[in-house]
Amino acid sequence: MSDQPILEAPDRVLSTLNKDGSRRWLRPRLSKGRFYHRRFWTAWALILLFTLVPILRMNGKPLMLFDLGVREFTLFGSTFHATDTLLLMLLMVGILLSVFLVTALLGRVWCGWACPQTVYMEVLFRPLERLIEGDHLRQHELDQAGGMTGRRLFKNILFLIISAFLANTFLAYWVGWDTLLSWITGSPLDHWGGFLVMAVTTVLMYADFAWFREQTCIVACPYGRFQSVLLDKHSLIVAYDARRGEPRAKLRKEDAPRAGGDCVDCNHCVVVCPTGIDIREGLQMECIHCTQCIDACDSIMDRVGMPRGLIRYGSQQEMATGERRFMRPRVLLYPLAILLIFGLLVFNLLRREDSVVTILRGLGTPYSVLAEGEVSNTIRIKVDNQRGEDRNYWISLVEPADGRTILPSNPLPVPAKSMATGTVVVIVPATEFATPGAHAIFEVSDSLGFVTRVRTALLGPDQPAVAK
Repeated sequence: MSDQPILEAPDRVLSTLNKDGSRRWLRPRLSKGRFYHRRFWTAWALILLFTLVPILRMNGKPLMLFDLGVREFTLFGSTFHATDTLLLMLLMVGILLSVFLVTALLGRVWCGWACPQTVYMEVLFRPLERLIEGDHLRQHELDQAGGMTGRRLFKNILFLIISAFLANTFLAYWVGWDTLLSWITGSPLDHWGGFLVMAVTTVLMYADFAWFREQTCIVACPYGRFQSVLLDKHSLIVAYDARRGEPRAKLRKEDAPRAGGDCVDCNHCVVVCPTGIDIREGLQMECIHCTQCIDACDSIMDRVGMPRGLIRYGSQQEMATGERRFMRPRVLLYPLAILLIFGLLVFNLLRREDSVVTILRGLGTPYSVLAEGEVSNTIRIKVDNQRGEDRNYWISLVEPADGRTILPSNPLPVPAKSMATGTVVVIVPATEFATPGAHAIFEVSDSLGFVTRVRTALLGPDQPAVAK
């Protein structure tokens, strides 16, 4: 065996890991400054919004509903179906470009101010934890003591109850408020599938806020890793002014001269950080721009009689040179691209019909040659009624003019927000197949003014074979 000593890691790989690889539980101290109060009220407004969005309605529809069962997405009164691929693509691209623009301008403002993970963790779960277990020092003592104390047991039971409420709120976005309400008021045996989904979601919510916590931001969420390409040196970030703060020097007695920068190396900016980093080390993936370090540093600057802003909102370029630059290529290109994308989305929304007609081939034999020398094709016409009332659709053959149809059901009844398929037998003379390109054109209409024409190819034998 080698006598060489095992090399130790120079530092923690992650802020939530100790050098030996064990979990480092973060118990941040709370600093109630100007940014905290702004974030506090913003977060509670967002919590109220997150809760009410699936309940509120617009144009008789939920404000937001992602119904995978019927493959419908409803956003702000507009319903997108599986057939609306172009519209969904434009919407997703528009949202993605908006994220790029906001990040280029304001950095990770979403993470620190609006992300549900941060909002619920920092203004609901952590405050309850402090209320039950005590401040950050008392929580560290409980960590060192180990075991499940009565306070921690009560805290975890409360976290589980809140997680169940959040799970139901989350499910309302996917099944609808009316369906969720019937599940809550009914027996789980009547909807055991939904109950199982709710139970699993509750466990996942509890695991997130009670166990994974800040690790969700540091390890699971990819947004921090993308910031290297989404940010530039002029993007707004939470930053430490090293030109003013360095070299760091501890405070001395009043009669002793003090050498160094404005940073008094008090470490307050570190103990308040919910992701456990030192903002003085520069821009880091783990920073979620929660501004707790700004409030902590400002309070220390006030106490020692120095100006605020040693840690503040700024850009890397500003901190390095004092230069501020707002206008740059990406700040101009992103808005133009967003206007183009959302302009196309609105244009296509305005042109979108409230019914979608799709032609399908019939099942079984592609075509049949009748005794009279005619050729029959079985066509299926699927109609998607996207309106909120039942409708009847009439189907008629426009071309070929010498063709005829057999329709078992005409008009075709289609319930509200449902689809129905009608079978049409098209009979045409064999002469239609003398040249390539035989086709049929159908007109589908209803009594509310909807009219559309759809075209489909007809299958049949070659004319010489029919002549026999």
